[in-house]
Amino acid sequence: MEFFAITALLSGLLLASPDSVIDVGASELTIHVGKAGVFSAVGHEHWVEAPISEGRIREGPDALVEFAVDARRMSVKPDEKTSAGERASIQETMQRTVLESEKYPEIRFRSTQVTPAGAQAWKVTGTLTLHGVSKAVVADVRRESDAYIGTARFNQTDFGIQPVRIAGGVVRVKNQLEINFKIRPRQGN
Repeated sequence: MEFFAITALLSGLLLASPDSVIDVGASELTIHVGKAGVFSAVGHEHWVEAPISEGRIREGPDALVEFAVDARRMSVKPDEKTSAGERASIQETMQRTVLESEKYPEIRFRSTQVTPAGAQAWKVTGTLTLHGVSKAVVADVRRESDAYIGTARFNQTDFGIQPVRIAGGVVRVKNQLEINFKIRPRQGN
């Protein structure tokens, strides 16, 4: 009987996938911030780079993904429609007013369930901690070559963040944010 228990334990250990460290230099996380309101045409949509500071991935039956972003390092991506001065103003508003990154310097995600959704595709449910609030979010993820690519959407107000409003709300940031990511495990862990 002991032999079978030991064999089952060893089989379980051999089948369990080891964790892979996320290659933070080769991974990307970008947030699309849309615009809304009656005069939204005068507002700017923008994209924010949110560099992953650490994380890990585990494949297999006990799949897991978790990562952290240093909110203080998030930055508005340059584009041709926004001047350097406007970008600096958006950056400051994002850091001080929206994220309050000095008070809430870390954003964390940890999966709680990974469900197959087709060949090399999954629905990943997890807990996102942002602005001091933890809520469940869902991401659609697919594997392409050596990367996991996906999208998630959530409302800022779910995390206690009030979307920026200008001119009494005739121009405002959309409540819903779209997060796009490409996460690569480090090769040769």
